Amino acid sequence: MILKTLLHIETATDVCSIALSRNGIVFAEKTAEALLSHASELMPLIDRLLSENKLNPTNLDAVSISSGPGSYTGLRIGVSTAKGLAYALNIPLIAVGSLQAAAIGIVSSGLAGENDLIVPMIDARRMEVFVAVYNGKSEEIVPSHPLIVDINTFDEWSAKRIVLGGSGAAKLKSLFTDNSNIVFIDSNVHCAKYAAKIAFEQFEKKQFENTAYFEPLYGKEFVAGAPKVKGLR
Repeated sequence: MILKTLLHIETATDVCSIALSRNGIVFAEKTAEALLSHASELMPLIDRLLSENKLNPTNLDAVSISSGPGSYTGLRIGVSTAKGLAYALNIPLIAVGSLQAAAIGIVSSGLAGENDLIVPMIDARRMEVFVAVYNGKSEEIVPSHPLIVDINTFDEWSAKRIVLGGSGAAKLKSLFTDNSNIVFIDSNVHCAKYAAKIAFEQFEKKQFENTAYFEPLYGKEFVAGAPKVKGLR
């Protein structure tokens, strides 16, 4: 069997992580120590991971990127880096949904059962999150969308055990303290390693992105903050 080495990049949240896999099996990974350090840490992180595993960039067969939704800045940095590598090395670019990979992370925690609903969430500030719903096999039931969560959000699934995880989940714990059917995963599920299986499946099917024109799914329009310059509002 010919082994295919893929680099995976995850920058959809405050945490920047990367991983290496062969035929969908992860054999190395790294996570930036500081939050929001994507711009300064991503390329050095990649260089160190390749070096520690005695690999050169030319040994890569494809690069996969977390395609959103998520942080506008994080996604831009990750996608720009992935596109640059794919173009320079003349290898395929593969996009993996940020919530799809996070759903695999939740299932991998061992705390989600086959009959549970898996609900990965990415923080979108205040009480809003980017969310999707999956079954216990990580198959999508409700596609990714922005959502303002309230105490009645999951009423339609009250008969199911619901497992929430991701950067948007922790802030919702106080809403559901009296709901025993809603369980929270505390571990970080936004890790590059969780994209490996999906990315390799897409690699085998030749489901590649156009390196020149690919853009991430931000989830909603970017809104710039007010300029913080004296005299301007």
